[in-house]
Amino acid sequence: MHGPYTEAHELFRAQVRTFAEKELRPHVDAWERDELFPRWVFERAGALGILGAHYPEDVGGGGGDFWFSVAKSEELPRCGASGVTMGLLVQSDMATPVIADLGTREQKEEFLRPALEGKRIAALGVSEPEAGSDVAAMRTVARKVGGDWVVRGSKTYITNGTRADFITLLVKTDPDAGHAGISILLFPTDVKGFSVGKKLPKAGNWSSDTAELFFDDCRVPERCLLGEPGRGFYYLMQNFQSERLIGCTSALAGSRYALERSVEYGRQRVAFGKPILKRDYWQQKFAELYTKYEAAHALTYRAADAYNREKYVARAGISLDTARLVSMAKAFVGDVTGEIIDQCLQFHGGMGYIEEGWVARAWRDQRLFRIGGGTTEVMRYAIAKLLGL
Repeated sequence: MHGPYTEAHELFRAQVRTFAEKELRPHVDAWERDELFPRWVFERAGALGILGAHYPEDVGGGGGDFWFSVAKSEELPRCGASGVTMGLLVQSDMATPVIADLGTREQKEEFLRPALEGKRIAALGVSEPEAGSDVAAMRTVARKVGGDWVVRGSKTYITNGTRADFITLLVKTDPDAGHAGISILLFPTDVKGFSVGKKLPKAGNWSSDTAELFFDDCRVPERCLLGEPGRGFYYLMQNFQSERLIGCTSALAGSRYALERSVEYGRQRVAFGKPILKRDYWQQKFAELYTKYEAAHALTYRAADAYNREKYVARAGISLDTARLVSMAKAFVGDVTGEIIDQCLQFHGGMGYIEEGWVARAWRDQRLFRIGGGTTEVMRYAIAKLLGL
C-alpha cells in the first residue's frame, strides 16, 4: 500500500484529535465516576461531521470512504476513556452502517440522518442472556399482527442501551428456521412495552452505559423492517466486518498511546541509580512490543484496504477473503494489544495498579476487546472455517 490518506483525511484527523483532546479529555475523569458521558457529546460529534464522515452526502454524511472512519477511530482514544470512544463508535460504525446499506429513503431520514447528526442515539441489539456468539440461539421474536410487528423478548450487554432513541434490533421472525429466520427491525424505544431493566456495572469502559432491555409485546409499524425478512443474519455478518475493523484500529491506537506514554515515563523514573528504560530487560521488551504492534497494524490496514476497495470502490459485498483477513486481525490485535497494555501496567509497577493513574483504566478497558464483536475463540473458529480446515 502507498498510503490511504489524502489531505482531506488528514484535515479530518486533526479535527477529531482536537475534539478528543480539547473537548472530551478534560471531562473524562468525571464521566468515569458518573459511569456515563452526557448526550451533548453525540450532538457535538454530529455537528462537527465526525459521526458521518464516511456516509453518503444524501443522508447527511461527508461522502468519504472507509479511511475517514479509520482516522476517526484512531484519534478518539486520545480522549483517555474507552467508554466514550465505544459509545460514539457504536453510534457511527455499529448500529447504523446497515441502515445506510439497506434502508429505504424514509428509514434513512427517520433513523440514519438524525443519528449521524447526533440528535438520536442508536444502539445495536444482538446479544441475549442465552445467545451471545451463537446468534441463531436468540429468543427475541417478532410476529406479524395486522400491519405491525409485535416484539417479545430481551437483550443484554447493549451499549448506549439506557438512553437509545432507537435500536437496530435482531429478532426471529421465523423461530423454526434457524439463521434463515432472523430479521432486523429499526425499533423506536418510545413504544409501549419497552423497558430498560438496569444499567449493568462493568469491569471497564465505565463511562459508557450498558443495559439489559425488555420487550413486552411491543408494537412497531411494518415499515420498521430493514431489508428482507429472514436475511438478518447475513446482513449482520456483513455489518460485523466494519465493526471489527474499527474495533481493531481503535484498540491499536490506544495501545500505541500507551507505549508512547510508558516510554516517556521510563525516561523519567529512576530506580537503582538510572532511568528504568535504560535497563536491558525493558529495552528488549519494548522492542518486542513495538514490533508486534507494527505487525498487528499492518494486518489491520491490509484488511481495511480490502474492505474499502470492496465496499467503497467496487460498491460490492464483502468477500470471504476479506472476512478472513478481518477475523485474523480481530484475533491477533486482541492478543497483541492485551499484551501491550498488560506490560505497560507492569512497567509502571504499583503506580500502574492505582486508579489515579491512566494505566489501570487502559488495562481494564482493553480487556473487553477480546470479547465484544466476536470473541477471540470465535474468530479463530471462523478463520479455520474460511481456510477450509
